[in-house]
Amino acid sequence: MQLVEPILRPWTRAEYYQLAEAGYFEGQRVELIEGEIRQMSPQSQPHAACILLVLDILRSIFAHGFTVRVQMPLDLGEYTELEPDLAVVVGTPRDHLDSTTTALLAVEVSLSSLAYDRHRKAGLYARAGIPEFWIVDLARRRLIVLRDPAADAVAPGGFAYLSEQVLGEGDSFAPLAAPQATIAVADMLP
Repeated sequence: MQLVEPILRPWTRAEYYQLAEAGYFEGQRVELIEGEIRQMSPQSQPHAACILLVLDILRSIFAHGFTVRVQMPLDLGEYTELEPDLAVVVGTPRDHLDSTTTALLAVEVSLSSLAYDRHRKAGLYARAGIPEFWIVDLARRRLIVLRDPAADAVAPGGFAYLSEQVLGEGDSFAPLAAPQATIAVADMLP
C-alpha cells in the first residue's frame, strides 16, 4: 500500500480577507505568506519605539509625493500579503485605496525574528522588486541594508538582494530613493 501525504492548500488573499472580515484574526497580528497564514509575535516596547523613530525620519525625508505607511498591507501576489513595519510608497493615501503592490523601501524591525526577516521576508520583498529593504536589528543595535533585488536559484523563494551592508550605531547612510538625505543609524535605535 502506498502512503500518500496530504496536500496543503494555500489561502488566497481574497480568502484571507474573508476570514479577517468574519473576525477570525481579531486581536491577532497575522500575515499571509505564500498561502500560509502566519501569526506574528507581539510587539515589545522597544520594537514600537523603533517604528516611531524610523517613521519620523522617513516622513522628514519623503515628505511630498510619497506616503510612509506603518504596518499596512502590501500586496505581493495572490498568495502573499505582508505588513512591513514601515514602507515608503509613491503617491498619497488616496492613491492606494484598492491595494498597494510595490514600495520604494520596506522596513522590518527585528528583536527575535532576524533570521526569518533576513531570509524569508527579504526573498519576498526582492521577488516583488522592492529596490531597498532595511532590517533594524534591535538585539545587535545595527541596521542591515539590502539592495539590488534579483533572481537567485538558491535563495528561499528564488529571489534575494545582491547587495548587503551592515551598519553600526556610529554609521550614517543615504536611502536609495533619497541619496541627498543622511540618516544616522543611532537616530533609528531606541
